[in-house]
Amino acid sequence: MRCLTFESGVAFLLYLLLHSAAGGYAGGVQPLSNVAIHKARLALEDAAYVKASPVRLGLEGEDTQWVTVEIVNPKPTQDDWIGVFSPAKFNSSNCPAENKQDEVPLICSAPIKYQFANYSNSNYASNGRGQMRFLLINQRADFSFGLFGGGLENPKLIAISNVISFSNPKAPVYPRLALGKSWNEMTVTWTSGYGTNEALPFVEWGPKWGSLTRSPAGTLTFNRGSMCGSPARTYGWRDPGFIHTSFLKELWPNAEYTYKLGHQLFNGSYIWSKTYSFQASPFPGQNSVQQVIIFGDMGKAERDGSNEFNNYQPGSLNTTDMIVKDLDNIDIVFHIGDITYANGYLSQWDQFTAQVEPITSRVPYMVASGNHERDWPNTGSFYSTLDSGGECGVLAETMYYVPAENRAKYWYSTDFGMFHFCIADSEQDWREGSEQYKFIEQCLASADRKHQPWLIFIAHRVLGYSSGEGYASEGSYAEPMGRESLQKLWQKYRVDIAFYGHVHNYERTCPIYQNQCVNNGVSHYSGTMNGTIHVVAGGGGSHLSNFGELVPSWSLKRDVDYGFVKLTAFNHSSLLFEYKRSSDGSVHDSFTISRDYRDVLACVHDSCSPTTLAT
Repeated sequence: MRCLTFESGVAFLLYLLLHSAAGGYAGGVQPLSNVAIHKARLALEDAAYVKASPVRLGLEGEDTQWVTVEIVNPKPTQDDWIGVFSPAKFNSSNCPAENKQDEVPLICSAPIKYQFANYSNSNYASNGRGQMRFLLINQRADFSFGLFGGGLENPKLIAISNVISFSNPKAPVYPRLALGKSWNEMTVTWTSGYGTNEALPFVEWGPKWGSLTRSPAGTLTFNRGSMCGSPARTYGWRDPGFIHTSFLKELWPNAEYTYKLGHQLFNGSYIWSKTYSFQASPFPGQNSVQQVIIFGDMGKAERDGSNEFNNYQPGSLNTTDMIVKDLDNIDIVFHIGDITYANGYLSQWDQFTAQVEPITSRVPYMVASGNHERDWPNTGSFYSTLDSGGECGVLAETMYYVPAENRAKYWYSTDFGMFHFCIADSEQDWREGSEQYKFIEQCLASADRKHQPWLIFIAHRVLGYSSGEGYASEGSYAEPMGRESLQKLWQKYRVDIAFYGHVHNYERTCPIYQNQCVNNGVSHYSGTMNGTIHVVAGGGGSHLSNFGELVPSWSLKRDVDYGFVKLTAFNHSSLLFEYKRSSDGSVHDSFTISRDYRDVLACVHDSCSPTTLAT
């Protein structure tokens, strides 16, 4: 077995350059990157046509609608495909080149999705006729459909459809709840086409059956120059619109609230979203049933079958739908990195926020930074890979609010009832002496274990333990220098469970310290808390990862399938852990913890100072 060592700084730098999770554990190919749109050429056929209907969408306020596309092509081939473009005018003769190899294309915007013409028309290649259905979301611009020959590698534009659009493409859409910096504060983030020079954004909200108030919202956006490279800065670019965030403060614990998004136009009129509702957080330490969902690496998928030629994120919809189905029994969700897998194709962020809106509009949706959000060379990322497609953290930091002191430093703490969460950013330096290391220690040390007994550590990359194939082949069984830097903190402050994504499978360790199991239990733990349980929950939806052949002694449960974890705190001394498969919600691993406050305080190896004032 090959074992990586880092005895020299040169070796470590080489590791950072070569160790791309895109190739090793969390990669795959963004389907839109298979469209060589920069090679597109005109091959218009007079007898070919594409017709889309209905022309006007969202007449009753819908943000999502099915569209029918009819195609006729007198010279059909097996690899013809339809691309959905937005804005509708997608031809251009002047597109910025990012790299020397970039050609100046006829078309400089990638489609937002595509389908092969024979996807639902088995006879298309013989008769050149077909009908296709696409599910479109409101994305602040109109749409058109292009029929291409030449496959994805050498696209030739054969025909262009009529233009269709939503009745109000600028409407406020896809609210995303998140906890604020105070326990009694909820934030609401959403997207619209209204800038601050056109309308004033706000949230109208109040307790259920109570009076309503209005809270103003701040507005952020960014431009092409904010991106760090291609494709985000070239053919993957799409105007993100405006992202608004409002802070709803002084909430009553567990109270039900309703809210809707609003924009007051400067002509005095109002634009409204539909009405949503949420339940406020419990008071820190409150003794009530509290239920938490945790997973990583989900991404998005298309319900109309678009983009799925390579089965890129097949489990994404199952995970989303299973969480929605159980939403009445869920209080908060943590998506721990690799959020959309947009990889520089900005349209996919809108698609993802639409997919998870049934969740994010009702419960706090807390995110962490992953390699596919942050990593890009020479941008402050700890890893010099190309995994973000040139986004370099800008999209994640803007589209989703987290209660960090500085959103460019995507680490934060948050309280939820009996839970205290410390969320790290594995894409920035976590090693001892770094700014983030100091935050992690302060976050863990600040947990009031008498009132918040359940201390949870979260990071995207596996800073603890994983026998995933990539890590196993390296002999590291974790991100190198991860647990070496942090395990003494987990032990000293008695972290109950540490969660990771990045590796696309499920794995649970024994309570462990320094590679050794410190408890022989499998399904129940009680008494002195003497080691942290490490869990990989990276099967949210992207393609799955295998395990190494060797099963380490500390690896108790492993599963190569799509799934998520649910934690249920019944009170201050009883916690239920469940790993559920996304396909049917069935429980495939579980354990319980029963522990009193004195069990957390008890000294175990390296958890208490060797001397005290008394000695």
